[in-house]
Amino acid sequence: MKNQSKVVEYNFEANEFNWEISPGKTIEAWGFNKQLPGPTLRANAGDTLVVRLTNNLKESTMIHWHGLRIPATMDGTDAVQKPVDPGEVFEYRFVLPDAGTFWYHSHFNETEQMEKGLYGALIVEDQTDPVFDGEKVFMIDDMKLDSNNKFTKPGWAVPRIVERHDGREGNTLLINGKENPLIEIHAGQTERWRFINSSSARYFLLHLDGKEFKIIGTDGGLLERPRTVTSVLITPGERIDIAAGPFNEGESFALESLRYNRSTFLKPKRQIFATVKVGEQKPSTAFIPETLRRIEPLANQDAVITRKVKLSVGPSLKDGMNFLVNDDVHINDKPVKVGELQIWEVSNTSLMDHPFHLHGFFFQVIEENGKAPEYMAWKDTVNLTPRSKVKIAWMPDNRPGTWMYHCHIIEHHAAGMMANFEVYDSEKQSEDSLNTQSHHHHHHHHKP
Repeated sequence: MKNQSKVVEYNFEANEFNWEISPGKTIEAWGFNKQLPGPTLRANAGDTLVVRLTNNLKESTMIHWHGLRIPATMDGTDAVQKPVDPGEVFEYRFVLPDAGTFWYHSHFNETEQMEKGLYGALIVEDQTDPVFDGEKVFMIDDMKLDSNNKFTKPGWAVPRIVERHDGREGNTLLINGKENPLIEIHAGQTERWRFINSSSARYFLLHLDGKEFKIIGTDGGLLERPRTVTSVLITPGERIDIAAGPFNEGESFALESLRYNRSTFLKPKRQIFATVKVGEQKPSTAFIPETLRRIEPLANQDAVITRKVKLSVGPSLKDGMNFLVNDDVHINDKPVKVGELQIWEVSNTSLMDHPFHLHGFFFQVIEENGKAPEYMAWKDTVNLTPRSKVKIAWMPDNRPGTWMYHCHIIEHHAAGMMANFEVYDSEKQSEDSLNTQSHHHHHHHHKP
């Protein structure tokens, strides 16, 4: 029986507050409802979500709903919305079309606001979800704090250039706003663990001390079939859902990130984020089917490319380097017509990794460096390794307006690696009206 769709309402206040990340270690956080992360929003596919945001910060803010296929006016970027000024209220309201693990975060002065805690999880469930004994949400983050637990400011030249190049990686590792938390699970049980990489720039190579786990979903919800692995890379913006367990009573092990070299100045290392402790044996009712769902392919490998997007890094006299899309910063890309299949070749000609994020639409990766991918998935964020190319296919459904894509390393986005583009419905507007309007949307970056 289908659940009745309902309206799910939340009131949000963006505040500055003190937050204890570990006993005796308190930071001055910014966040929603004085929590870090903000509240985990839960609803069913088909429900209408209403979030009334009151901004009590000393600067403007707005909320982007990462991965949601919602109307352009609700996407929460300055291309579609006036930022919410201090003291103002804005109501976000939209239908949740898809089940999956999503998240929300500030899309204003992001380098500062996201690091300070303006983000949270959004879980959308459906009747067709597999049955588990329990569920946990893990928001991966880090902060760069000094010895007084204040956020560092990149002052003199070297750290500033390193931070611009690498993105800002912190030494304080957080899961759900806490340092090295204890995660408890009953022996014999299998839980759905939803991972969201909400950090500015950290690549997280999930590892459970070598124990096998099953990947069951990614950005756009369930995969077709579970995949058994011992590690999985989760880049900034990406989500991975796994089936964790069953484990043995009394054991305890690290939830860690293995070394991943994304060609940064700072050397990557293996790091522990949390400790898993397995409690007393309990019976299990979990059932994970062999087939989770069908994903219809949008196109095959030899589909004709409709657009090329090149990510690169170039020298800049002022800042040492610029982060470029098609050889320019903060660009306006060509419009896209509703109902016309998009086959984009996204290439990374730089010598470092970049996670490419498309707002408002899911895509399928149909080719990676000339090869078909191992499995089908709906994605909104995909990692591009150095000197690599991916082909993505996506269908602009009838949600006209201004959208964007960008590198989800927040500092690279701020430094220019982003583009706005218009999705238009030919029934409703001619090309001409479009060309006149696509130029006033320039992405303004606000000096903190």
